[in-house]
Amino acid sequence: METKEELIKATIQQLLRVVRKYSRIEELPVPVDGDIEITTAEAHTIQAVGEGEQMRVLDVATQFGITKSAASQMVAKLIRKGFVEKKQSLHNSKEFPLSLTELGWRAFRAHERFHGKDLAGLVNRLSAFSLSQIATISVLLEAIGSVMDERLSGKE
Repeated sequence: METKEELIKATIQQLLRVVRKYSRIEELPVPVDGDIEITTAEAHTIQAVGEGEQMRVLDVATQFGITKSAASQMVAKLIRKGFVEKKQSLHNSKEFPLSLTELGWRAFRAHERFHGKDLAGLVNRLSAFSLSQIATISVLLEAIGSVMDERLSGKE
């Protein structure tokens, strides 16, 4: 029989495997149109900008748990590629909200199609869990995220 500590360690190992797989998935191409492809990480940023109101670089950083510098680099890359634009706010000269270009909206819709079935499959599998089990998973992930935040805040 496993001890509680052994079960915790095994769970952490499972989570690390999932994180590594997710990292690989973030680099997979998402076909947009013809020869145009974006990485999954780029698609997720495009999705955030498309779904957000008055999304700024800082909001992208916060949403993805990355530094403002990393978010700024991703946004600059998407601007260069023609998916995102940044315009000065009419109400505040220091704010530069992000918006999608027409190409950005095509990428947004491609990402929805490309990953819609993944999300549906995940929701379908997780629907077999009780509400209590899902709440436990949520609390577990929150605790792990908190430890990661502490580690990152000491490093930045």
